[in-house]
Amino acid sequence: MFRNNRLFRLIISSCLDLAPILLVVLAFQLLVIRQPIPNVAELIAGSLLVVLGLTFFMLGLEQSLFPVGESMANAFARKGSVFWLLVFAFCLGFGTTIAEPALIAITTKAADIASGAHLIEAGDEAAQRYALGLRLTVATSVGFAIVVGVLRILMGWPLHFFILIGYVAVIAMTPFAPKEIIGIAYDSGGVTTSTITVPLVTALGIGLANSIKGRNPITDGFGLIAFASLTPMIFVMAFGMLA
Repeated sequence: MFRNNRLFRLIISSCLDLAPILLVVLAFQLLVIRQPIPNVAELIAGSLLVVLGLTFFMLGLEQSLFPVGESMANAFARKGSVFWLLVFAFCLGFGTTIAEPALIAITTKAADIASGAHLIEAGDEAAQRYALGLRLTVATSVGFAIVVGVLRILMGWPLHFFILIGYVAVIAMTPFAPKEIIGIAYDSGGVTTSTITVPLVTALGIGLANSIKGRNPITDGFGLIAFASLTPMIFVMAFGMLA
């Protein structure tokens, strides 16, 4: 009964989340463009699929990803092995990022454009190497970011100190980075923190803060996502300078 009620509430919540988007699209289509809505049946079917997708995604987060992340953080904290905790943090950041659909899409598109603009060798093989290099660079940067974030939680270091240093580095590197890579670098910071990375990394931070005496999950458990959004900009600009 509880599961059915929970599923129903998630469906209602997904409908409410989707409603503003549909209202904006319909309002501009009917009032500004003043044209009939094309493919109404497909629009309705697609909207229903989006609602179902959001619903089952949130249900999966609550029943799987969040508990797994928190339980593993608790287990590493009880074991007391900082080395393996940091190894796990890096692997978690690297593994979740390399599988991000948004990152795959943007690196593939960046490789196609770079090939068309003759910034890299022509051909599918060169474009695939370039896209893979970008993905590995971003994934490595997120793994490094999660390691730094975990160390911050363990040591109780202030969050704003690292954020300030990171953005100073971004600003300092921007004038020296190739102009073709700057936009990709800045976008990489956003696409890395998406559907796969955010739930697991957030669960890791909260679980770790809950497991360490003297840490507050509100003030110490959050902030890992900020690192994961920041470091890709630095690493991708460095990749552009070297490549």
